[in-house]
Parts: sequence; C-alpha cells; structure tokens
Amino acid sequence: MSEPVRVLVVEDEAVAADAHRLYVERVPGFTVAAVAHSAAAARRALERTPIDLVLLDLYLPDGHGLQLLRGLRSMGHRADVIAVTSARDLAVVREGVSLGVVQYVLKPFTFATLRDRLVRYGEFRAAAGEAAGQDDVDRALAALRAPRPADPPKGLSAPTLDRVTQALRAAGEDGLTAQSTATLAGLSRITARRYLEHLVTAGLATRAPRYGQVGRPELHYRWEARG
Repeated sequence: MSEPVRVLVVEDEAVAADAHRLYVERVPGFTVAAVAHSAAAARRALERTPIDLVLLDLYLPDGHGLQLLRGLRSMGHRADVIAVTSARDLAVVREGVSLGVVQYVLKPFTFATLRDRLVRYGEFRAAAGEAAGQDDVDRALAALRAPRPADPPKGLSAPTLDRVTQALRAAGEDGLTAQSTATLAGLSRITARRYLEHLVTAGLATRAPRYGQVGRPELHYRWEARG
C-alpha cells in the first residue's frame, strides 16, 4: 500500500485551519503532517517535517503566501502547493503557477471542492514517473484540469443551481423536500428535484425518506459538504 500524501496546512485563522485539517483527513490517501498559522511557522514545519503537499493560504499575517513559496523554491524545497485564496487576481494566479502551484481553491469552499482538488492531485501524483509517450504526459496533466463534479451538466444552469444550493444550505440539518426547495427557489417541483439529485450525485447533499403520520414517506435533502 502506498504511503499517504503528507500535507502541511498553512492558514492564519485557527478555526479555518482546523476545518481545512479535518477536510484533508477525510480524503483517503492524505494525512495532515503539520499545521502552521504563519509564514514563519510554515518554514519551520517544512524544515522539520517531510511534506509532499502544502495547502497554502496566500494571505498570512507575516507575509504573502507567494513570498513564502518563492523563498522555499530558492532553498530547493519541492513540495507541491494547492493555493487557498479569496483573491481573483489573475496576475497572482500566473505567478503562483510559475512557482509550482498545481491547484487553486477560492474561498469560501466546501469539503467537496477541496476533496475534488485533492483527488485530482492524487491522480496526478500517481501518474508521476517516466512517460512512454505524449499520451502519458497528457493523461497526467488532464488529472489536474478535469471538470469538477459540482459543475452543472448539460440541461442544468449554474444560476439555478446556485439558488437551489443556497436554499439547501440555509435549511441546515432540517433539510428540504423537492416541493419546499421549489417554493424557495421559484421553480417547479420537478425542476427542483433534478437539481437536488445533481447535488446528491456530486456528493454535496444527501437524501433520505422521512415518514409522516400518513401516506408515503417524503424524500428530504440535506446539504452535506460542510466538513
């Protein structure tokens, strides 16, 4: 059995860092080797602990994450990086790519989003080695840019999916039926159910029958991707 990917979580906010740690630990094949709340702490962790992958928040109290990464590369550290940021600046993205950032995750994100990035990274890492030809290279790179399972398939629109998602998340532990979702999102019950089923298939929601006093049980959907 292959060794798990050793992850360093770098996040200045303690609550977010703990959530990210829990997210990573839920993905088979990954383990959190260390958690750092600053660039200085991240450097110390990388000096003391073998790390394969850094989950790096770009905005740290003692410096920008890319500055940290630039310093690590100059010292010859070759750990891969998944950058976590709320910034949508493409210049930052380009610089990160040049420094070896293999994936970006935009805040706020769900467990399903990070799981998707980690699974893709794991596939990319598993494909490492000598390539027999161009097809092998293409397959390895394709693992990093595969479409996210949460993206709406043909026939479903992103704005409508957002409305359904927001309604389901707001419902919390109680969840929603297709009819109540339809009412909140301004859709027909059949349409609402299609979107809810998509979220279930994507691993972002669960469904379970709920029995009332009379009649057939009613399916209740609940948002699941919270960690």
